[in-house]
Amino acid sequence: MFVKEYQFKSDIQLSPHFNVQEFRCKCGDTHDTLISGELIDKLEQLYTALNCSKIIVTSGYRCPTHDKNVGGTSTGQHTKGTAADICCYGQDGKPISSKLVCCKAQDIGFTGIANIDSSYQYTHVDVRTSGKWYGNEVNGNGTVTSDFYSYYSISKTGDFETSSGILGIDVSEYQGNINWSHVKADGVKFAILRAGISHRVDNQFANNYAECKSNGVPVGAYWYSKATTVEEAKQEAQDFLAALNGKTFEYPVYMDLEEQSQFALGKEKCSELVDAFLTVLEQAGYFVGLYCSTYYLTNYITDSIRNRYAVWVAQYNDSCTYSGNYGIWQSGVGTIYGIDGDCDIDRGYIDYPTIIKQAGLNGFTSASDSEKNDKSDNSNTDTLEQILQHVARIDEKLKYQSGIN
Repeated sequence: MFVKEYQFKSDIQLSPHFNVQEFRCKCGDTHDTLISGELIDKLEQLYTALNCSKIIVTSGYRCPTHDKNVGGTSTGQHTKGTAADICCYGQDGKPISSKLVCCKAQDIGFTGIANIDSSYQYTHVDVRTSGKWYGNEVNGNGTVTSDFYSYYSISKTGDFETSSGILGIDVSEYQGNINWSHVKADGVKFAILRAGISHRVDNQFANNYAECKSNGVPVGAYWYSKATTVEEAKQEAQDFLAALNGKTFEYPVYMDLEEQSQFALGKEKCSELVDAFLTVLEQAGYFVGLYCSTYYLTNYITDSIRNRYAVWVAQYNDSCTYSGNYGIWQSGVGTIYGIDGDCDIDRGYIDYPTIIKQAGLNGFTSASDSEKNDKSDNSNTDTLEQILQHVARIDEKLKYQSGIN
């Protein structure tokens, strides 16, 4: 590994996107700077892999004294010129999540990689020659994984890799005001928004929906049910429809079933509640589903209902043991950049956006309907001419009836 020494005043362009001055020690002294050629090569590869608009080097070379002053060992990779702490920016000018940066850095072959901060904006990368270190400094300085894709639940081959799924969250008014641009930057691929509970609309539903749409985060919705009779379930569904009106959803709309008063009714009655609620939504043109935990899905919902509707299963565990089919798994709680406190973490396994849009559900227009509209638009001239002729005939008839010739 070739490491070169550069004088303090050097202004050499090391590569298309990196200059020697970016790597100078921040101790304030005017000593020389050590920089690894391999480090620069790999940073350029990272720039391309992430389609960056820029990469800011927040810390490059450190003299031993400065390294120790900022919490290092005085002999770490920064002191050898083989490391950089960076913040990567996308073409939209926003920071790219460190979770994704770690994954791409792993692909490129950096041997030392770590997220640095709780906002997941800053990443450490290095080209050490002694083994590998894949860390997350939020949780200490130890190695946390051998594969960042698995650690952060990010797909290697596409959004809908069957093994790990894609990262999603579900939120309600309890998360307060959410910075959805930061949420998206943290790698979140979809969000299921609480639309309401019982007969009340969630206080943050309208704002969360608008912000998701503004930031390009695909959405679904759910309604927390407290119904204990079929009629109550139908009324809740009508309330849900009112909240959904005028909006489009790339993911299903769900009935959230988790009240003990509902399960106390038994399997058949619970299943009747679900069927009544979801039928109202389905008949209104929505792709519908049921949210429920593994235990209650298995023991309090009939097979016909579980197989009839989309399932969003909740089980806070390292793996989901539900034996039936499901499209989303709520796997636990976690911290997402842009949200104060914890929120529910989900993994999606089905390409709902494509299915829903192609079928023209959830407020979308199907491809076949669009074709019909196009054909209708092409015949507008003939239709207008026919209308004018019809109006002229009515006008003549009115003149005749009034005695005007």
